[in-house]
Amino acid sequence: MKGFKNVKAYVEGKGVITTDIGIENGKIAFIQENSGKITEPFNVKEGEIVVPGFIDEHIHGAMGSDAMDGTTEALNVIAKAVASEGTTGFLATTMTQSPENILKAMGAVKEYVEKDVDEGAKVLGIHLEGPFISVKHVGAQPIQYVAKPEVETFDKYNKASGGNIKIVSLAPEVEGADELIRHLAAIGVTASAGHTDAGYNEMSHAIESGLKNVTHTYNAQKPLHHREVGTVGSAMLFDELRCEAICDTIHLSVPAIKLLIKNKPHDKFVLITDSMRAKHLPDGVSELGGQEVFVKNGEARLKDGTLAGSILKMNHAVKNVVEKCGVSFTDAIDFATINPAKSLGLEDKIGSIKTGKNADFAVLDKDFNVTLTVRNGKTIFAK
Repeated sequence: MKGFKNVKAYVEGKGVITTDIGIENGKIAFIQENSGKITEPFNVKEGEIVVPGFIDEHIHGAMGSDAMDGTTEALNVIAKAVASEGTTGFLATTMTQSPENILKAMGAVKEYVEKDVDEGAKVLGIHLEGPFISVKHVGAQPIQYVAKPEVETFDKYNKASGGNIKIVSLAPEVEGADELIRHLAAIGVTASAGHTDAGYNEMSHAIESGLKNVTHTYNAQKPLHHREVGTVGSAMLFDELRCEAICDTIHLSVPAIKLLIKNKPHDKFVLITDSMRAKHLPDGVSELGGQEVFVKNGEARLKDGTLAGSILKMNHAVKNVVEKCGVSFTDAIDFATINPAKSLGLEDKIGSIKTGKNADFAVLDKDFNVTLTVRNGKTIFAK
């Protein structure tokens, strides 16, 4: 039987233990010490640890490709690139663009998901970031394509995607957003406050309507103020909200990350990369939504200095919160695995090492380098 033999592994409900992990038909068949059943063991070196495969619910691109390219080839490039970070599943994330370009991106994901490609990380669906955002907080999203939130428009995009939209980032304070949030809640799609000027009252009302998430918390949203806590203060105050964070220490300072983690229930904090196509490439000029992006020293910025996504790798995000924020190893792993799985309603299938779940794993060395990534029992990256 294929699997892991006598390895250190972070197992759900048990913590880090030494065990065998058996794999059968792409699932975890058993977790047992000295089972004597593993005849085809994966190669895990001394000092390495097996953890659940990472899940990135907010990623635009990597290795020169972007979800907005609108091709299955681009999605495959991204899928293979992020496997080297220990990521086994991700949401192809779009941006504010023309309806034609968004529909093209939707169609590509539909086709790719239907192909059930077994190489690289799995495309778990779509994160529709925009166009239903605030013109006050566009960030690196092209302002000319910002659109009013409409159920009809969303339904058109979702139909084109084959029903694969899982998260919608929107501005809750914009006219039409309340109706859309209620619609999303009714059909099981997560509404997330992002690129928004929503204050406390608007956030409170949106939660009543079904708002569940906050997109890249702190970035491109109304900040915390002592007379109006804004989007950021509401993100910390309302335990119901699950908060994404780009922990590259560029988008957020270390104290800002620590403050957010301190104020959220353990399962309501999610690591994301929000990476763009320049990830895994050398410094230079890149592109985001038709805009020129300059990548240097780990930062991706528009010509005016606006941050334009990141080039953060997921294993580095995990490393940052452990080494710079003082988070425990297992908590940091949860932030990149079971927490996003819960965000997507997939915690019964992925996000932790448990018998019956998908055989999705990342193997890390002591420096958080990824040496092996396995999806459904199959190697998708090996160093």
